[in-house]
Amino acid sequence: MEKYEKVRKKLLHFRDEREWGTFHTPKNLAIDISVEAGELLEIFQWLDDESVIKILASKKLEDVKDELADVVMGCILFADTINVDLLECVNKKIDKTAQKYPVEKVRGSAKKYTEYE
Repeated sequence: MEKYEKVRKKLLHFRDEREWGTFHTPKNLAIDISVEAGELLEIFQWLDDESVIKILASKKLEDVKDELADVVMGCILFADTINVDLLECVNKKIDKTAQKYPVEKVRGSAKKYTEYE
């Protein structure tokens, strides 16, 4: 928690120093998250699993980490902009998902919750 808060404050300071807050509307940040996620996906586009493993063991991993960081930073900024505690949201979502996917029903399966009896 302390690490998260330190990163969040550093990111907000970075944004505020540049006076970029006016551009960080909920709509713009939601778009940014999607765009950055697309850039992360682009690294893996058309690759088979073996090629992905090679990328993750190569210098290209730095590109993956950069794009992942962009997605996470967008999420942090979005949560801050709409005055939501991001970690609380994640915890609540884990709890909701645990209800949809009880261990005894779903262990080892990738089916959607609507496919279970």
